Amino acid sequence: MATKTVADINVSGKTVLMRVDFNVPIKDGKVTNDRRIVQALPTIKAVLDKGAKLVLMSHLGRPAGKGFEPEFSIKPAADRLAELLGKPVKVGPKEVVGPAAEKLVSAMKAGGVLILENVRFNPGETMPDNAKKNPDKKLTAEQAEILDDFVAALARLGEVYVNDAFGTCHRKHASMYGLGKAIRAKGGPAVAGFLVEKEIKYLHEAVANPRRPFVAVLGGAKVSDKIALISNLLGKVDRILIGGAMAYTLLKSKGARVGKSLVEADKVAEMTKLLASAGGKIMLPVDHIATNDFQNGKPTPVADVNIPNGLLGMDIGPKTIKAFEAEIAKAKTIVWNGPVGVFERPEYAAGTKAVAAAVAKATAAGATSVIGGGDSAAAVEEMGLDGQMTHISTGGGASLEYLEGRPMPPLEVLDTK
Repeated sequence: MATKTVADINVSGKTVLMRVDFNVPIKDGKVTNDRRIVQALPTIKAVLDKGAKLVLMSHLGRPAGKGFEPEFSIKPAADRLAELLGKPVKVGPKEVVGPAAEKLVSAMKAGGVLILENVRFNPGETMPDNAKKNPDKKLTAEQAEILDDFVAALARLGEVYVNDAFGTCHRKHASMYGLGKAIRAKGGPAVAGFLVEKEIKYLHEAVANPRRPFVAVLGGAKVSDKIALISNLLGKVDRILIGGAMAYTLLKSKGARVGKSLVEADKVAEMTKLLASAGGKIMLPVDHIATNDFQNGKPTPVADVNIPNGLLGMDIGPKTIKAFEAEIAKAKTIVWNGPVGVFERPEYAAGTKAVAAAVAKATAAGATSVIGGGDSAAAVEEMGLDGQMTHISTGGGASLEYLEGRPMPPLEVLDTK
């Protein structure tokens, strides 16, 4: 069944607790990329337009969970949101929750906006992660109490829960999972925001009901990070184009020479079996841009699939680029997750730029393109092509896990239609 959204409920006169993902880059106290904040605006404005009081929650960075840390304060994100909304956005107390926060919320008027301090300042937020570290996957009694107390303190602040933080939907954190359950337990609605609805729509439809040919482009450093994704996609796609450092483990498993390239030796045998079961769907680089030193070496074209000893692959070569472009041009559905080279370095960015341009061109011709968050999204934005893609996910790890078919607990606690 479909998940309910803000559009399905009446929030007039209510206090809405909305989990957003404002984990944005900050430099000198200013947000340097506000894309995640901008993406949350439709849901935020919809709630405010309906006459609700809005209490936002987000994490930022990875504080220790032992109280307030100035460098991880949510204030820069609040300041940027205030600029975008054209109205004040108050920041909650350093303690995140408690009497001071409750007093601030109580004093709010309809249409007011408050954002709690970084929820990860409270140890309860990430306490569910500790369950994964225990053999029986359970919290200790003390840990469970810390988690329950934080969830209860959050729940006291409002009557409605909205999850618009897709970037953290793969984590069973207090404000993502426990709070939704707590609001429902006291009779309130727990629904998705429009951004989460959009993410689910495109990520689900791309894989579950793709227009064909369906092409996936996968890159990144480690094939171990993408094994589950490759395995899940193999039965669904027509082609998987693989670049980035992860390609060298696969090439080695085929018997190619990869020089000094990054290889996960413990995955070679597994990749041999995976390729054997792929039915020819996987396309690997046939040439490369390499170097003799990762930091200081000069780019060296390698016109063959084999990389000489002493060199390490850094990007796909021109023949591979043409082959990838041809497959993308034929596609009607494209999912892209991970750069195909060390795109942060201009001399090794040609492959990733070519893929981005090819995906944009295919989209203009009618294909549906879904860009997994993280580095793929960064590459597309850097090239100014973000407006030419069908959908760019705001969640790197979350989009990856969704495409892998793994459970997303924070979505499971929301109301369904």
